[in-house]
Amino acid sequence: MNFFNIKTIVFLVVFVFGLALSIPSIFGTQGPKITLGLDLQGGLNILLGVDINGGIKSRYSSLATQINHDTQNSDILIDSLHSSDNNVSFELLDISKKDALDELLSKIKGLNISSIDGKYNITFTQEEIKFIQSSSIEQAIDTIRNRLDIFGLSEPSVTRQGEYNILVQLPGIKTTEDEQAALDLIIRPAQLKMMAVDEERNARVNSMSEDEASKYGDVILPFTHDPNLKILLKGIPIIDGSMLTDARVAFDSKTNQRVIAFTLNSVGARIFGDFSGNNIGKRMAIVLDNKVYSAPSIRERIGGGSGQISGSFSEQEAKNIAIALRSGSLTTPLELLEKRSIGPSLGADSIKSSLIALFGSFLVIILFMIFYYGFAGVIAVSALFVNILAIIACMSLFGATLTLPGMAGIVLTIGMAIDANIIINERIREALRSGDNVIKSIAFGYENATRAIFDANNTTLIVAVLLYVYGTGSIKGFAITMGIGIVVSIITAIIGTHGIYLWLGQKINNTKRLNFWFGIKKGVN
Repeated sequence: MNFFNIKTIVFLVVFVFGLALSIPSIFGTQGPKITLGLDLQGGLNILLGVDINGGIKSRYSSLATQINHDTQNSDILIDSLHSSDNNVSFELLDISKKDALDELLSKIKGLNISSIDGKYNITFTQEEIKFIQSSSIEQAIDTIRNRLDIFGLSEPSVTRQGEYNILVQLPGIKTTEDEQAALDLIIRPAQLKMMAVDEERNARVNSMSEDEASKYGDVILPFTHDPNLKILLKGIPIIDGSMLTDARVAFDSKTNQRVIAFTLNSVGARIFGDFSGNNIGKRMAIVLDNKVYSAPSIRERIGGGSGQISGSFSEQEAKNIAIALRSGSLTTPLELLEKRSIGPSLGADSIKSSLIALFGSFLVIILFMIFYYGFAGVIAVSALFVNILAIIACMSLFGATLTLPGMAGIVLTIGMAIDANIIINERIREALRSGDNVIKSIAFGYENATRAIFDANNTTLIVAVLLYVYGTGSIKGFAITMGIGIVVSIITAIIGTHGIYLWLGQKINNTKRLNFWFGIKKGVN
């Protein structure tokens, strides 16, 4: 058979594919490259705990804001609206509106509603609480990913760890300043609220306790520029950050100070406009993460749905706040459980040690295969070389991250790939020793070895898939490299080498030099 049989063509295609796409990763040229993981290039490893109870409290606060908005729109008068850790309560002032109010509340899913003499008590159902707990973690993961993407960090990893924890890995973070900036960005709640000042009771704010303020449905919050200066605010926000559509760093035209300009959606803009129009002369506070940035008096109706947060922001701080607001607030508080820095020198040592192991094992295998199997060993090694190139190419093409366990997966794959060729060569040598000619021996070798190789690789591939599905972090990296390596190994070690033997088979049969070709001395009958 000539060189261009279907199997050698497949082998050549894999070789060209592997060579072309692995060059950028090996020589650092333009093109898709493998990204090094946290353990290889150093960086920051953060474990965050999710405060589930805080998330439920936040949802009760949002529910109170919604009820306040909906009842005002429907001309239903309520009083003493209050949200707590486990309920929302209020009083209906006009009992004739009870049916209208009940219909309005029935449109909100997941609520247990009870009312006695116009006094309402609302809680979430158990199903809704479970949904809030689950969605809070997913929302936190999505928000952190959005913030890191906007911030421009390369290849961050944000994954769920256990039931209520989140693991964040940030490769490339090398300085203390970068660590702090990333940490501030990740854990900042970025909860923006516009809250009305309780003008009637604010004069007594310095002598009032938080419990007393709570009885009036109010909260006491400090100003950001002076924590000793406090103000009494209505507990139910006028609007919150969920109505935000954009936030950017800008400069105040009057003071030339750095500010954060924000824009509200149509609903937020209408509520903002209506409130400001009905409360001229009163004050409204702009609150970010439970700190008051400003509480200006309303001079006229504010339309357009835009505003700004003023403060003595540094450039980086203003940028981080704008990113946090734009990417969405964290409705569930996060707690820093563990912060671990991995230095770049440790990553360099890991790369050096892993490369020594990789190339050392490759060299030992080359020497053994050529010494023991002769030219058949050269064919096996060429398949192994193409195998490694194809693994690098696949990982580069799909943007996979190479971790230390991933390099272990490559080394393991090398062993499995060469093991496949050893099984094939031994079957061929058995046939040759029994007196078959070279053509029959090659056919016998592949026919008898292929099934055993497929079975072994299939079971390992299933394990790799399960590791990828259920594993996290570096375990996934190990599963990816091992899975890709197994698939490529089947193509190169079985199909590729068989194509070479089909091309050279007749020539080998004619030469009768079995010691040179297969490393055995027994002649053919």
